[in-house]
Amino acid sequence: MTLPQKRILLALALCLSAGLTVAATIEGRVVGVSDGDTVTVLDAAKVQYKVRLTGIDAPEKAQPFGQRSKRNLSSWVFGKQVQIETNKSDLYGRTLGKVVVNGIDANLEQVKAGFAWHYKKYAGEQPAADREAYSRAEAFACTQRIGLWHDAAPMPPWDWRSCRRHKPGTEGMDCGVTRR
Repeated sequence: MTLPQKRILLALALCLSAGLTVAATIEGRVVGVSDGDTVTVLDAAKVQYKVRLTGIDAPEKAQPFGQRSKRNLSSWVFGKQVQIETNKSDLYGRTLGKVVVNGIDANLEQVKAGFAWHYKKYAGEQPAADREAYSRAEAFACTQRIGLWHDAAPMPPWDWRSCRRHKPGTEGMDCGVTRR
C-alpha cells in the first residue's frame, strides 16, 4: 500500500471512529414504489435498495390520501433513473436518502404537491437549505389547501401509526381508513 493510500485509509478510519458518516450517492432505476415515501431502486450491478425518503413523512397507504400520495410519487420516479443522496440507513435496513430525478428533489415535490408532511422530527438532520425549502413548501400547500391539506384536519402519519397501535392517550382519536 502506498503512502497516499495509507493516509486515505487512516482519514476514513478516523471519520468512522468519530461517529461521522460518509455521504454516498446511489444511482439506479426505481423498480417499485411502496407508498408515498418509500421506493425500491435497482443499481447497475443489480443490487436492490429499499429507500425511505428523508425529510418527509407521507400518509400510510390505508390512511386518507395514502394511495394518492403513492401515485404522485410513482408519477415522479417509477421506471426512471435516479440518484439517491444518502449517508445512513434506518433500523429496518432501509437506505435513508433524498431521491433526485433529472436534477429535481422528489422528496420536496411530494411536500409541494400536498402528499407529504415535512418531517420536522428529523429536520435537524437535513441541510439548512433543504429544511427551509421543505418547511416553506408545506406551509404553502397547507395555506392553499393542496392535496391532503384539502381536509380540514389531516392526521399526520406519525399520529395515525400511534393511534393504530392503540397506545394510551390515543383512545379518542379517529384513525380513519378512508382511501382517496
